[in-house]
Amino acid sequence: MSRQQEEQIESDSGSTDGPEKWMQEGAPYIDVELLTPNEYSRPQIPISSVQYIAIHYTANPGATAMANRDYFENLASTQETKVSSHFVVGLEGEVVQCIPTSEMSYATNSRNVDTLSIECCHADETGKFNDSTYDSVVKLTAWLCTRFGLTSENVIRHYDVTGKDCPKYYVENPDAWAQMKGDIAAQIETDYALQSN
Repeated sequence: MSRQQEEQIESDSGSTDGPEKWMQEGAPYIDVELLTPNEYSRPQIPISSVQYIAIHYTANPGATAMANRDYFENLASTQETKVSSHFVVGLEGEVVQCIPTSEMSYATNSRNVDTLSIECCHADETGKFNDSTYDSVVKLTAWLCTRFGLTSENVIRHYDVTGKDCPKYYVENPDAWAQMKGDIAAQIETDYALQSN
């Protein structure tokens, strides 16, 4: 187990679990690649209580999850802005964790203090997630909801906080957002069943 995974596990639960255990609970495989602590992308400010899961889109079509993670990492050097996310979901459904769920990210403005953020990669300017990305976002979000005692009602878009057109496709197509929330709710039920066995 890498030092990053140990740090993640210690900060989240105080117990020994990790990506393999999380998958048994319904999560997709999570590649833990935590950012180096710095004031521009990982300020190490604690989240006292997770109340929401926010869905975002990267707004850079075709970029990978790791490229987005590395952009956040490089902000410590470039100091061009303060931005980050707890997780990035890629075009092949891969999930990269950038920040422990016990710490704040710079993603959802006034909700940073109580929200976990998920950035989602997309292939084109529409911002629509492909099937692999969508499936992983649903599984990751549902698993986080079960882990923190939330429901699909606690799943929000960046738009719901600031009015920003993010995640673009799911702001412009409210029916698609309603479908995603329905899929997350169904996955939450499945995850609770997995965790009770």
